[in-house]
Amino acid sequence: MAKLIITAIGSAGDVHPLIGIGLALAARGHRIVFCTHVPFADLVERRGFEFVPIGTHEEYATAMADPALWNPRTSFRTLWNVIAPTLRPHFDTLASLTDADTVLVGTLWAFSARLMQEVHGVPLVSVQVSPSTLLSAHAPPTHKRLTIPRRLPLGLKAGLLGLVERHVLDRVCGPALNALRRELGLGPARRIMGDWLHSTDGILCLFPDWFAQPQPDWPQPHLLSGFPLFNDLGWPAPDPGLEAFLAAGERPLVFTAGSTLIDQAGYAHAVQEALQLNGLRGILLTPDAARLETTAGDSDAAPAPTPAVHGALLKRRYVPMGTLLPRCRALVHHGGIGTAALAYAAGIAQIVTPFAHDQFDNAQRVADSGCGIRIDAPVNGRTLARAIDKVLGNPSVALQCGRIQERLAVAADGCEVAAAYIERFVGRSAAPASMPGQVERAWPGAQQVQRA
Repeated sequence: MAKLIITAIGSAGDVHPLIGIGLALAARGHRIVFCTHVPFADLVERRGFEFVPIGTHEEYATAMADPALWNPRTSFRTLWNVIAPTLRPHFDTLASLTDADTVLVGTLWAFSARLMQEVHGVPLVSVQVSPSTLLSAHAPPTHKRLTIPRRLPLGLKAGLLGLVERHVLDRVCGPALNALRRELGLGPARRIMGDWLHSTDGILCLFPDWFAQPQPDWPQPHLLSGFPLFNDLGWPAPDPGLEAFLAAGERPLVFTAGSTLIDQAGYAHAVQEALQLNGLRGILLTPDAARLETTAGDSDAAPAPTPAVHGALLKRRYVPMGTLLPRCRALVHHGGIGTAALAYAAGIAQIVTPFAHDQFDNAQRVADSGCGIRIDAPVNGRTLARAIDKVLGNPSVALQCGRIQERLAVAADGCEVAAAYIERFVGRSAAPASMPGQVERAWPGAQQVQRA
């Protein structure tokens, strides 16, 4: 049995897939230690994992509520300003937890785990939840502001991508990261997002090759596991109002902006207007829903709309998408890759309205797959109505959704494939059994650090 320390930093879309993979690893007999944000503690502990916090509840809530985090012009720097202060504390925590049988698993922003690999030789599997963070000149990621046109010659694309890395990404991340590297006796890192952050042991990509074709300049070695279709977040309380709504008429559309900070009232108004213009029914998943996630029939439950009326809109704070989407016609969402994967599995069309981060790239890939369209936010009711008409009125979209649904139905379980890949690194640790307190020097037997 190995100790697998999973660092998952980010939103629910970064944490939930690792919960599913952690369950697959635990079923193989391994001990799972989960390092993530405090709001996910209950979810982690309900699954039987050990929980180690990164930061505080207040710090995470403040970061998620900062409008700058959801503005494409400021999102990257704002996110980094939240992560940078946690690097040394998290490195020290990992050092205290790691023993001779430890394998580290880390998502995109698990920089401290990457430093543990460099300093102490601990095996690390880097996890890339979405393909936009695999910076490629052959297939540059889509972004609101810095998209490199794919039609340009390869040499020019590579040059432009290098400029973005040096003058945007490294300029933001470099000062804090390299200050810590000096403390740890390491030389400065360059091409931080395009090269350094990826483990030299192995990179696990949580998507299939038809969603993102591997490129010649992707870091090696890597494995595409397919989507980890994990959406089991606990059995929800009975919801007779939802069941009545679903059963009352034609299948509704589902609308969600995920954890994105937006004007929820304005978004709900646009959704309502679009449904009325199209004569359709919908379910809006929003934190502003009056009905809380408690038990059905509570006094705070919002009165249900007349279910069969055209334009009817039912609001809920949360409904498990894995069970909801197969009963719906289409999904309008923010571009989270986990949300998109569940729509693919349900065989329904997607309208993606990206706001920030990797959402633009995911949205474009959904459009490229033939299963939906991308419309950049902000959206209004008429724009949304036209997009819905375009998607639902296109037989080729329905046909392609069915094809991909069939493909996913026979594909290997993404969580199991990911767990098998991580398990390859069990037993490779270069560290001795006595780990705690050895932060300031490399452990005996650890790999030699390549200094810049």
